[in-house]
Amino acid sequence: MIGAIAGDIVGSVYEGSGLKSKRFALLGPGSRFTDDSVLTVAVARAIMENLDYRTAVLELGRKYPDAGYSPQFRAWLSAPAPQPYQSFGNGAAMRASPVGFAFDTEEAVLREAGKTAEISHDHPKGIMGAQATALAVFLARTGASKQSIRTELAGRFKYDLQRSVDQIRPAYRFDLSCEGTVPQAVTCFLDAQSYEDALRNAVSLGGDSDTLACIAGAIAHAFYGEVPVHIVSSVREILAPELWSITERFCARFGISLCACEARR
Repeated sequence: MIGAIAGDIVGSVYEGSGLKSKRFALLGPGSRFTDDSVLTVAVARAIMENLDYRTAVLELGRKYPDAGYSPQFRAWLSAPAPQPYQSFGNGAAMRASPVGFAFDTEEAVLREAGKTAEISHDHPKGIMGAQATALAVFLARTGASKQSIRTELAGRFKYDLQRSVDQIRPAYRFDLSCEGTVPQAVTCFLDAQSYEDALRNAVSLGGDSDTLACIAGAIAHAFYGEVPVHIVSSVREILAPELWSITERFCARFGISLCACEARR
């Protein structure tokens, strides 16, 4: 989960910039957490405290109103009685990674990921994006190889995972849909040599960088086991204390290592 938040923070500076290079400053004065982090933490809190996902997302989302929500989601947050609005946007996928860390069977991961999405993003493609993200995290943390993850997600969700990052990058454009974000983010993980490399792949596509890096970072954290200590230190400084506290408790509860300098694979 910390891997998702770190990805969001790293990508926040480059969202919509059109950057097409892996050479960039990873963290700097402009780095911030966005809605990706807020809602990821909300899902983690719901799991830990046995809350309804809708309740948890509304509470934290309304507490951080300037996190960069889409107009549609902002309207959902402010509505007296928010209802799902048939969205297939990538907001469904970016908040789902805690499910992959917390639940212990594929069936439970798919069920709960669907629940996190359908409170707002109830279009089948939105639900699928959340399920694919959470399942990739689950497979990565339970020892699946990259090839197994590729095969499972391509078969189950019909995503094209055969192209490399270098093949995707030239023509890729800013895309807020799950279909235009999740397969690409998964590929950024699959092509990576390390956690940091997954983030650099994601940002280098030149699109919705915070969400691409959030999703790729979550899967990479699950696969490599830990996030480099200097990145975690920066996240702790940037993230709101309340959000950090929830993140830390979630990681402790589910035995997720926060950081280290060495990858396990």
